[in-house]
Formats: sequence, structure tokens, C-alpha cells
Amino acid sequence: MSSINRREFGAAALVFVPSLRAAARVSPAKNKSIDEVLRSGIEKRSIPCVTAVVANRNDVTYQGAFGKRDGASGMPVKMDSIFSIASMTKAITAAAAMQLVERGKMDLNAPAAKYMPAIGNLQVLDGYDAAGKPMLRAPKTPVTLKHLLTHTSGLCYDMWSDEMKRWEKATGQNGIPLGVVAPAVPLMFDPGARWQYGYSMDYAGKLVEAVSGLTLEQYFQKNILQPLGMNDTSFILAAETFDRLVSAYGRHDGGPLMERPRAMPAPPKDFNGGGGLYSTAGDYLKFTQMILRRGRGAHGERILQPKTVAMMSANQTGMLPAGRLTTQNADTTSDVDLHPGSDDRYTFGFLMNPVGYAGGRSARSLAWAGIYNTFYWIDPKRDLSAVIMMQFLPFVDKEAVGMLSDFEHAVYAA
Repeated sequence: MSSINRREFGAAALVFVPSLRAAARVSPAKNKSIDEVLRSGIEKRSIPCVTAVVANRNDVTYQGAFGKRDGASGMPVKMDSIFSIASMTKAITAAAAMQLVERGKMDLNAPAAKYMPAIGNLQVLDGYDAAGKPMLRAPKTPVTLKHLLTHTSGLCYDMWSDEMKRWEKATGQNGIPLGVVAPAVPLMFDPGARWQYGYSMDYAGKLVEAVSGLTLEQYFQKNILQPLGMNDTSFILAAETFDRLVSAYGRHDGGPLMERPRAMPAPPKDFNGGGGLYSTAGDYLKFTQMILRRGRGAHGERILQPKTVAMMSANQTGMLPAGRLTTQNADTTSDVDLHPGSDDRYTFGFLMNPVGYAGGRSARSLAWAGIYNTFYWIDPKRDLSAVIMMQFLPFVDKEAVGMLSDFEHAVYAA
């Protein structure tokens, strides 16, 4: 979840050790109840298409695809259809950064400027002078990797921050960091003071590049995506896969969804840890299963150490609540509150719910999403993970949230 044109959008230790098998298997039996929820859901909610998968640590237990790839051709969406997953990129960025922590290349609590000096130039917005000009000051504490991985750095997206909106109006700037790490965009609060969703993972991605000497695409492919067999996940959409890319849609002022013509996306000039990956539901499921296996891939590949997965599964924001966001742009996103009535927390890369969902995921599950209404959750207690992908705005549109909720309830009922 992030700015649409330049930045793609969003427990306790796991206690079991999985028994690895040679490869994940797909159950040959379809679950008719989940099928019906998805098939009827796209009809009654006027959602163009959906793909969804469910798995335990070793096996894919459900997969389904319903709707059309695009309106013009009428081609059916398939399980290998490709979606822009936006901020579902963030968890992979967090895993990359934690790999470097494991290897002693980065320290979670050291000033991030140690690895990229430009981050040390970030200043905190401290009000406005009589002429309406923003006043800036040095942060009371330096930005650390921990702040970036938990969204407590002070970096905010304008679509969910009235403070950023006011700063943009006062300066005439669009709120997007120039080259990600230029100090053009200030911190809205001192690092560690509160949780607020924003550009933190973009900066974390730049730290990965600075420390590893690789682009984020190169690092992801070498250290995470290829080892996990995520062959359809990349910042770069290959020409030969364009036929599998689904159309994106959007609605204006609450009106009907309008299709955006399918077009081959240009290769990105920059790779951003906050968003930008393309993937399939099945590909991303492999990443979630790696978390269920405490850091191992389907063939035993060691992606993360068990203690690292435990850290990525634990509350890292203390008493600071996370997950609630108020929209500043209703065509891009609705208000976000995926767990009404409960205060969730944030880990190193995931939203974690201390209280379970009624009829759904267990307490201390891990989750996040992409702005085009792609969602996933990982439920270690039930040895279950699930991914559901749609492709339209606004984020957490009531129909998208309704589909997600219906799917989740059907998964647990099954």
C-alpha cells in the first residue's frame, strides 16, 4: 500500500518444527464451499476476478480462480495469472533485511545512517512558522533498521496522513522521497514515537542494496525468490508473461469499477522495498509456507534461521497499536481497520493480531496486503496460510473486504 504511480502498496515464536517433504503437493480435490464463496462473490460484488490458494506447511490444500483476465478479451483468469502485489513486497524486503542481520552485515538498533549516510539527513517536522513555512529539527533519536521494519520511523504515506498532506500543501511537493533517501520528505514524528504506515520499507530496501552491493531485484532473486521456486515473482514483468497479467480497475466517488486498459509495464528505473513486485497467488504462497516452516523452503532451502522467523512473528511495537489508517484520498483507499474492535501490533514485516478473528485466523497470526486488494495471512497455530488476489481500487473497498472475510470464514469452516 503506497503511492500508486511511484511506490506500490501494506506474536510469539513459532513453536513447531515442520517435517519437510520433497515438494509441496496440490490436493486433487477442490473444496466446493470455498469455490462457491469465490464464484458467487465476484458475481454479487461485481469484482472482475479473483485467485486464491490455501496451504499448510507442506501441501497446497485449495486453489481456485474465477472471473476474467480482462473485459475486452473475456479470457478466464487462471491460477498462473499475474497481479501487481504492491505492498506484499514489504514482507520480502523485511526477510531480506533480516538475512543481512543474521549475517552480521546490519544491526537492528544501530543508526541506519551507518549503512547509508543520507538517512542521517532526515529531519522531523516541528510545526509551521507565522508565514506557514514548515519548521524542521533533528530527530531526538536516529532512525534505525528496527524503526524501518516496524513502520515507527516517522516516514508516512500522504494517502493516510493528514500531516503529510498539510506539508505537501505548504511546500508544493508530492510527498514522494526523491531517490527514496533524499531528505526532501521529513519525518512526521520522532522515530519510535508511534506506528504510521509509510515509506519505511522503501528505505529498508535501499539499505539492503547498499549493504549487499546488489539491486533489490538481484538480491531478491538470488536469496529468496529463486531458492523458493517463486519463478513468477519479479519487479520486472517479462514480455512472455504479459498474456497472464490481469487488468486493474478503479472506481471514482464510489461509482462502478472502470477497467484500465492492459499495457506492458515499462521496466522500473528503481527497485523499491515498499512495493513494485508482480506475482501469482501460488508463488506468494511459497513465501508464506517458508514462514510456517520456520525459514525453510519446500526442498529444505534455508532462507531464514528459526530464531529470525520467531522475531518476525513477535510483537515489535510494544504497546503501540498498528493497522488503523484514515484515508486522505477516497479513490485510492478507504479507511483501514481490518480488525475492528482490537488493537493489533506490528512485527518485523507483518501485522500481527493478538486477538483471534471470530470464525477466522487464530491469535498471533501474521498478515498484510497490497493496495490493489491482494491479501494474505499466516496462521502458525493452525498450520495454515492463505493468499487471495483481486486487482482494483480503492484499497479495502467494502466489496474487497467482504470477499476476503467470506473467503477466510470458508477456509476455516472447511
